[in-house]
Amino acid sequence: MSLTKSDSTSFWYDPDKRSVIYQIGATCLFVFVAWYLVSNTMTNLESQNIATGFGFLNNEASFEIGESLVEYSAADTYIRALFVGFLNTLLVAFIGIIFTVILGTIIGIARLSTNWLVNKCAAAYIELFQDIPVLLQLFFWYAFFYEMLPSPRNAVNPFDGLFLCNRGLIFGIPAAHPVHKYMLISIVIAVIAIVVIKKWAQTRQNRTGQIFPVFYTSVLLFLGLPFITWLMGGAPTQMDVPVLKGFNFRGGMVVSPEFAALLLGLVLYTAAFVAEVVRAGIQSVSKGQTEAAMAIGLKPGQRLNLIILPQALRVIIPPLTSQMLNLTKNSSLAVAIGYPDFVSVAGTAINQTGQAIEGVLLIMIVYLFFSLTTSAFMNWYNKKMKLVER
Repeated sequence: MSLTKSDSTSFWYDPDKRSVIYQIGATCLFVFVAWYLVSNTMTNLESQNIATGFGFLNNEASFEIGESLVEYSAADTYIRALFVGFLNTLLVAFIGIIFTVILGTIIGIARLSTNWLVNKCAAAYIELFQDIPVLLQLFFWYAFFYEMLPSPRNAVNPFDGLFLCNRGLIFGIPAAHPVHKYMLISIVIAVIAIVVIKKWAQTRQNRTGQIFPVFYTSVLLFLGLPFITWLMGGAPTQMDVPVLKGFNFRGGMVVSPEFAALLLGLVLYTAAFVAEVVRAGIQSVSKGQTEAAMAIGLKPGQRLNLIILPQALRVIIPPLTSQMLNLTKNSSLAVAIGYPDFVSVAGTAINQTGQAIEGVLLIMIVYLFFSLTTSAFMNWYNKKMKLVER
């Protein structure tokens, strides 16, 4: 059946049908541009006899990495080296986010303190660390650890087993023992128990109004369960204590100046922005809520934990997610101070193999993975903590 003039006219003036045509056209244009760029790049690389593909990942890396959470040597493959860099980036991001949230929350609450000194100190911290570029802060802390701290032979030794020098913070750790594995399992069990108890206590409080000491119970479980496991495992006390041999220490655990400078710079910088996020979230809660909490006899800590923060989270979480992502992406500046994160390791691989496109693509994929996983978790948490109207 043929379309009449009025039918064809109505078709082009229908916004839903036009939008389908525009989307199809935009998709075709995107596919054409992508095909052109990829084909042109492959042609140019082939004309210059430059290898392409990810086959180089199985070749021997032939370079050392200063810090690694897993066993690694120069004889390992590039993919192993990149995995080491991935873990190093993940370590900095994970620890950095935890310390940033804690410090930022404390500074944000202090910014609203009625105590003049506390309030002004928090304001000064925020202004100072927000106004200095994070890269300069990394350079400062890196120079501080290498220039201001003494050599290993003159290391600061406040007590046996702890040394602070320009090689980092070196401290003793428990010597390897089978019971440590079971202690780790007990910590996981304690964390699960704490989550269950907290949920039960919240339900019980909503139903009866009675407050259960969740904090003290959590501390008791988190510390007591591993301690009992340690006692049942024979209570081993042998320590792996660092000892100065030659120009460096042997044994114990080392927190390198590069890692410390990177972590300190990222945490102090990002916490200043998190503090402002927390302050804004708390101020978004009506003063009437605080007055109502005072009227029913809640203590200051209870008012903050039970009334103010739960309502402030709906304002805090979205910008807090952005700051977490900023910290993770800013960790790529580690290459400037010599910490072997993923960007640094990938850069070394690019220099050795000449396969820049593949290396940069891997860097983009890794940071996209970090961003998407962080966003997914925070979006889930945001939905979980949203206020429900009843």
